Amino acid sequence: MTEAGVTVATILRDLAGSRAIDLELLAGARGVDRRITNPHPQKTGLALAGYERYLRDGRILVFGESELRYLESLSPDDRTGVVRRVLGHALPCLVVTDNVTPPAELVTEADTAGVPLMRTRAATPIAMARLSATLDSYLSAHGVVHGVLMDILGLGVLIVGESGIGKSECALDLVVRGHRLVADDAVELRCRAESFVIGTCPELTRHHMEIRGLGLINVQDLFGVASTRRSKRVELVVQLERWDPSREYDRLGLDETHYETLGVRVPMIRMPVAPGRNLAILVEVAARNQLLRQGGHHSAKRLVDRLEKQLGQANESADLDFGEEY
Repeated sequence: MTEAGVTVATILRDLAGSRAIDLELLAGARGVDRRITNPHPQKTGLALAGYERYLRDGRILVFGESELRYLESLSPDDRTGVVRRVLGHALPCLVVTDNVTPPAELVTEADTAGVPLMRTRAATPIAMARLSATLDSYLSAHGVVHGVLMDILGLGVLIVGESGIGKSECALDLVVRGHRLVADDAVELRCRAESFVIGTCPELTRHHMEIRGLGLINVQDLFGVASTRRSKRVELVVQLERWDPSREYDRLGLDETHYETLGVRVPMIRMPVAPGRNLAILVEVAARNQLLRQGGHHSAKRLVDRLEKQLGQANESADLDFGEEY
């Protein structure tokens, strides 16, 4: 069973490769296998003064200039006692910002406790933001769904449905119409900021589609680099369903349904599939309509409101005519 979180060593390696933020390991190298379980770094200077209630385990502890200046104001013995008490918590690592040189007691105690102590030249707000963004990609909820993810007019549309219903053929038609493929068959989903879902394609199958009768095709080779993209936020789900004559389908577009994944609710449309229906055009229109809704224009609701207003006026006129006869 895989342990939760990501190791400090992994973060050090990947940040060094991406150059998002420089991190210099000063002490505690034997603790680089400690695991970070929360993507949000903490900066609780009050913990140094003895108020440790909000010092959370599994989160990176950040020391800025104010924390280090406070430590320098203490006597060596008091400084050692404060640092030792803080390091007694299950902290994965400490990060010193602004390229400040930490006190010798902090370096010694971090090495003794096996807690990685790192330093960066970045200012505290920048360091915390970049660490949080990096950790979020590792620690956010994720999963894989069977479907096709498309970028249609800038809107991320996830097409789902049972196997063989025509998801890939619909997506290929959309690509021909100028839209962009993100992933076919297996879509990797990852929750970001606990409020939206990003979809990507596994590296092995990127740019490829499986079309029954044609086999595997490379969309980028066939239609150019503008026909694909690496990732997209999922903003609409279209669920393809086989046409059922006995079922009542929404004909006004007033019903609001949602597709829930990774704890996030995404607007969803159920699209019945039947001979003679051009799915690509219908999905494109659904995307255009969703863009209008996001802009505050709900065509079905406006039409219903106008009808209700006209009916109300007609009823008032009927009441007036009825009164004149008597």
